[in-house]
Amino acid sequence: MQRLQVARRELALESAVNRLDRFDLVILDDFAYVSKDQAETSVLFELISARYERRSLCITANQPFGEWDKVFPDRAMTVAAVDRLVHHSTIFELNVESYRRRTALQPKQQGPGRPASRATPKNVGVPPTQEHQHGIDLTE
Repeated sequence: MQRLQVARRELALESAVNRLDRFDLVILDDFAYVSKDQAETSVLFELISARYERRSLCITANQPFGEWDKVFPDRAMTVAAVDRLVHHSTIFELNVESYRRRTALQPKQQGPGRPASRATPKNVGVPPTQEHQHGIDLTE
């Protein structure tokens, strides 16, 4: 999105969007994670419109379409973008717990830290710290 914003400032947005046509699929990951400003949503809408009914676009978002007005500052643009995205689309709605959260909450079966197969050998390349000198070993 940042590159498209730069292209818009340089009056080359159409060319930048057209260069993306060489890709059969463009993926926008964590799309609705943060609110976008007018400049970001404007170029995003241009990308959505340009790919509409011509090329594939995959979007992952943590918000349902009904809450995208919190992402886009312009309600009319939100409606137009969602309208283009859902037309001819396959939508997968996953109402599941975050795998990151689930993993973090699982009881530690192998003890603290990473599994031994992925752990850094103890004290390799680690200079002694003040805590280590006083008998506190932070590597375990």
